[in-house]
Amino acid sequence: MSSDIEGTNDQPEKTAAKEYLASLLNKQLFIHATDERIFAGEFKCTDNECNIILSHAYEYRHPTSKAVETAAKTKGKDAATLKLDMTSRFMGLIVVPGKHITKIETA
Repeated sequence: MSSDIEGTNDQPEKTAAKEYLASLLNKQLFIHATDERIFAGEFKCTDNECNIILSHAYEYRHPTSKAVETAAKTKGKDAATLKLDMTSRFMGLIVVPGKHITKIETA
């Protein structure tokens, strides 16, 4: 029994999906996770469980509530226009579990 790697015997929908995934290879993706983190990196691979592998990845986190409170106290009356940067760190090669992915964006 042989498998068709190129997808020529698959249904047209599966072939289109494979072509779309292939077009994303090595492109910059932004993956939003259930815990509100965002991962940015080059798309390398996925699997049947929708896990995604990114290389040269960074993790971005929203400011903590304590950081927001401190910045609001420092700013005083202008706290309604408060802006804080997200914290980031370099992660390298990572696997983002599919069950934790809420949104995927391309650059």
